[in-house]
Amino acid sequence: MRDDRFCNSNCPFTRAIGTIGNKWKPIIINVIGTRTIRFGQLDSIVPHISRKVLTEQLKELEEDGLLERFAYKELPPRVEYKLSEKGLAFLPILESIKEWNCKYEVAPIPGEAGKKSRVNYARMP
Repeated sequence: MRDDRFCNSNCPFTRAIGTIGNKWKPIIINVIGTRTIRFGQLDSIVPHISRKVLTEQLKELEEDGLLERFAYKELPPRVEYKLSEKGLAFLPILESIKEWNCKYEVAPIPGEAGKKSRVNYARMP
């Protein structure tokens, strides 16, 4: 759920955190990456998220201009998502965050030492 106190702040950093600052949005953006993806695929890739929350987060990302939604009038209905130009511009920031975490992570997952990222959702099928 979006916190309008953050989104309406005078500070650009606070507004940015209001737009992308919950645990699900960066994960969803990372999963979508540069591809077009259907809701069911997102639901199966993003761990531990309910369909209700995923729907809410996708709607907010679309409202904030980070995501484009394509609804096809078919039976059964088909909806696809892809990142907008604004969303694609956020991918290098996410990569920097992943690199920062790998460098300074205090307790890496056992058996994962030396790997670039613990989970790379963007490359999952």
